[in-house]
Parts: sequence; C-alpha cells; structure tokens
Amino acid sequence: MAEKLTKRAVDAFTYAGDGISRDVRWDASLSGFGVRIYPSGKKAFVLSYREAGRKRLLTLGAYGPVTLEQARQQAQLHIGELHLKGINPLDERKERARAKTIGDLCEEYVTRYLPGKKSTRDDDRYIEQHILPKWNGIRIESLKRSDVADLHHNFGLQAPYAANRLLALLRRMLNLAKLWGFVGDSFSNPATGIPLHRERQRDRWVTPDELPRLAEAISAQPSPFVRAAFWLYLLTGVRKSELLAAKWADVDLDRRELRLPETKAGRPHIVPLSEPALEVLRALPRAHGNPHILPGRKEGAPLVNIAKAWDQVRRNAGIEDIRLHDLRRTVGSWLAQSGNDIHLIGKILNHSNLSTSMIYARFGTNVERQALEKHGDRIIAAAKIRDVRRES
Repeated sequence: MAEKLTKRAVDAFTYAGDGISRDVRWDASLSGFGVRIYPSGKKAFVLSYREAGRKRLLTLGAYGPVTLEQARQQAQLHIGELHLKGINPLDERKERARAKTIGDLCEEYVTRYLPGKKSTRDDDRYIEQHILPKWNGIRIESLKRSDVADLHHNFGLQAPYAANRLLALLRRMLNLAKLWGFVGDSFSNPATGIPLHRERQRDRWVTPDELPRLAEAISAQPSPFVRAAFWLYLLTGVRKSELLAAKWADVDLDRRELRLPETKAGRPHIVPLSEPALEVLRALPRAHGNPHILPGRKEGAPLVNIAKAWDQVRRNAGIEDIRLHDLRRTVGSWLAQSGNDIHLIGKILNHSNLSTSMIYARFGTNVERQALEKHGDRIIAAAKIRDVRRES
C-alpha cells in the first residue's frame, strides 16, 4: 500500500522481509517512485517504470547522501525524459558507464595515431609523465579547460617550451577523440583558447674553458655506457633519443658511419664518425643478447634514464645551467666557430629546415666528415685528454 513519503516516514522504515525478498515502500504522490529498505538497514531511492513493455527498476541513490526531495526531483526528470524524448534512464546510465576516459584516449592515440607519424617522438614521454598520472581514469567529457590550463601553467614554470608542446598534444588528442567517436559532437575541446607560454631561444653551449671540467666529470661516471653516451653527444651532435635507440647493426666501422633509421626529421640520417667517436665505440663492451650500442638494465632494452647521471656530471663540473640537449647545441656552435657554413651544420645535425641552423650563423663566416673530424680533434684538445677511450 502506497503512502506519501516524508523524511520522518523514511527514517522510521525498517526492513520487513525474509532477508531475500525485496522491500520497497512506494510513494502515493509520484507513481513509480519509492524507497527500498535492505536487510542491513540501508535505504535507497528507486524508480520503477516500463520501457518497451518491460518493467525496469532504476536506483536513484542512497538515502542520506541523497535527500528525499532530490530523489523525487530526479525521478520526475527521468519520467519526463522517458515520455517526451524516449530516453531510457537505465540505458543512459550504461552509456555513461561505458564513457571513454583520458586513459582510453591515450591508449588509442599511441596505438592508432602515433605509428608512422613524424615529429611525435616526445608524445609517449608527455603521456606517461604528465597526462596519465593526473587524468588516467577521468572521463574525457568531464575534463575542464581550467584543468588543462592549470597543468600547462604549472609545467610551464619549469619548462615553458615543453609545456607548450604538451598543450599542443592535448589539443590534438582531444580533437581526435571527437573524430573517433569517444565524445559527442557537442564536445568542446578544453585545450583550446589557452595562451601559450613565451618561448625564449636558448643560447647555451659548452665553452672551451668549461670542457676540461666537463670531461673530468664525465670520466668519473661509473657506467661505461653513460660515459660513452655523453661523449658521443659531444662528438656527433645526434639527438638524445636517437642515440639511445641506436643499435650495433646501425654502425659501420669500416665506412665510419652511424645510420639512424628513424629521426625526428622523419627521414634516415647517416652520421659520419670521427676518429674520436670511433674510439669511443670500439672501446664499448657488447651486452650479450642486447642489440643496442648503449644497453639498459632490462634484457634487450636500450639505456633509457641518463638524466640523474647528467645532473651529477654538470654539478661536479660546476656548469649546472647546461642541459643535456646543450651538448648537441655545442656541436653546432663549435662547428660554426670553425668556419663551417650553416648548410653543412644543418646537414650534420639533420635539421628539417635552414632556419633551425641559423642560430649558428653568427659564429662564422668541406664535407661533413672533415668537419666532424676537425670538431672531434678540437673537443679532445680542449678537454685536455690524450685518449678518449680511457675516458669512456
């Protein structure tokens, strides 16, 4: 028998059943609305309705966190949507439960979009280090512009350039979310309309006066592979990720070349190896079962984390403002100061366009191997060492 539900009545209800049967007290003022009492004493508001001839029971929420008046209003809303729009509240709830999360989007992006794309080598790192730890289980449609703006701002306090790249990645991923049907057509990308951080062109490299201290700090590193990595960055100018991914199959000691099959520029790149660079490679031990020049601790995997080692090196060398990427910039700067033109420098460093190489134009007014050979000699001489093999 139905009665008008009041807070006093709901508070007084106790379970009346055999422990298995359902006990629901229906509201006399709103058909299908009621409160269910469980054997444990807990109570929850429910809505009973018919859809396509089938009887359905929807739980609206637990009594306590949800008030009687809130539950009644929600029940009325569902009844109205069912009769006026044909929206089944249970189906809508199931659809929300299946809603894609930021984690789902990241997985789809990595497996569906990234393969074969150019200039996306840092995307994996941004996803693993910044996006997933913060928003992995968050529904895409619940992500707010203020959430993205806060992440961009906080990251930008330390690395403005990288924060702008992260924002661009988020904007691209969320546009793809709509294309892939992860969100509805009405979804508004929360990564749009956020001002970029001001980016200043970095103008730092290792000077000849600093190199002896740097060489000594590199030599103090216990790992031969870490030492070799730092020396090869200084001697070849290759990008960090490209060197770490390099394999012995990419090295031709007879032709004095390192072939990088995949680069940020989206094309293979052949790096001529100077005699000092060859000495570093010849002195390296080969890790059994690992194809990489610079093997990591995991079986078959490359060296991946040299950031801590680099922090220690630059601290010991007294040049803490030098970043690891500045070793690549050092190669370009020293080549320019030796009189090599920007076209040659751009080719050696595998720049995609001439404007990237123009930063070095102010240092100087031929072939690539001759340029790197002379560069290697200058590096060794400035470092004040006789044999780079002993240092690596």
